[in-house]
Amino acid sequence: MGHWLVIDLEATTDEGGWPLEEMEIIEIGASLVGADGHERDHFQRFVKPQRRPCLTDFCRELTHIAQADVDGAGSLPQVWAQLERWLEQHAPRLVGWSSWGDYDRRQLEQEWRQHQLTSLLQGTPHLNLKQAFAKARQLPRPVGLHSALQLAGLQFQGAQHRALTDARNTARLLPLVLPLKD
Repeated sequence: MGHWLVIDLEATTDEGGWPLEEMEIIEIGASLVGADGHERDHFQRFVKPQRRPCLTDFCRELTHIAQADVDGAGSLPQVWAQLERWLEQHAPRLVGWSSWGDYDRRQLEQEWRQHQLTSLLQGTPHLNLKQAFAKARQLPRPVGLHSALQLAGLQFQGAQHRALTDARNTARLLPLVLPLKD
């Protein structure tokens, strides 16, 4: 029985948003989900941004991540090494990884290149769950995570715009899209 890894990132930003190239990961949340859609394990860490170490007021209000959270965190290379060590124990059963939309995959790939990092995920299939959900539900266009949960008859659980909470809520939609059974 295979597992899926659902990843959500929080990143530096300001009102109106920043281009992807200017954003930096400040929190990683990952939920490892079994074939039944239930969490088997999880990973959460804050990351200290290098280029713009001071979070904007907008970013702090949106994510509820305090400046002290990122000030006391490791750099992305340090945190990514921790995630990879955590992931190694699950790698033999990992079928794929998923995120809500394509932003998280693109942000990770950009930062892997910038920091010259390698990852077990680089050879693992990625599923854009936002697109897959829209297709499975025959929606005219993809919807946000909140709307998708409502369409599925589920309530968002926990605080929005926190990486692990968002990853866990995203993971709840996986069984509705994937034939997760063997």
